[in-house]
Amino acid sequence: MTEGGTAQSAEERLKALFLQGLAGEAAAYHAFLDGLSGHLRAFLRKRLYGLQDDVEDIVQEILIAVHNGRHTYRADQPLTAWVHAIARYKLADFLRGRARHEARNDPLDEQADLFAASDDEAAQARRDVGKLLDELPDRQRLPILHVKLQGLSVAETAQLTGLSESAVKVGVHRGLKALAARIRGKVKV
Repeated sequence: MTEGGTAQSAEERLKALFLQGLAGEAAAYHAFLDGLSGHLRAFLRKRLYGLQDDVEDIVQEILIAVHNGRHTYRADQPLTAWVHAIARYKLADFLRGRARHEARNDPLDEQADLFAASDDEAAQARRDVGKLLDELPDRQRLPILHVKLQGLSVAETAQLTGLSESAVKVGVHRGLKALAARIRGKVKV
């Protein structure tokens, strides 16, 4: 069986178990959580290669978030896109927390380094990009946001936004073109 076929069958199997669990079948819900745990571990081990001790903690955080947010799932949407969004947020939370923890433990040996650089430019650039993106229509803004800024694949973005893969590619292309024109001051977005 191909990799795409395996992913499709896993999506169908987990979705069926999840929906049965939502309908009150406890055994199906437990089977869903067990199956999802294996997929989450594989997903996280690829991304946290040097932090294998933390994988199980993050899996549990994601499972709790899936359980607590189960009422927000729409049955007409792919389960993988919904779970993937939750997993990405929990992974980002973990990485942010780890970065804060490491920053707190950095020694302040050199006082001169304190005023050597400022993050104002990066913050201003993020704000400016955000303003420019807000001026784009959703069909262009969302593909740029998910593919170019968040690093999702075209397929993941298509699942998440409900657009076709070709519409995502066109949205990125046209959106970047519109942003470039806006930055040059030639055309309003």
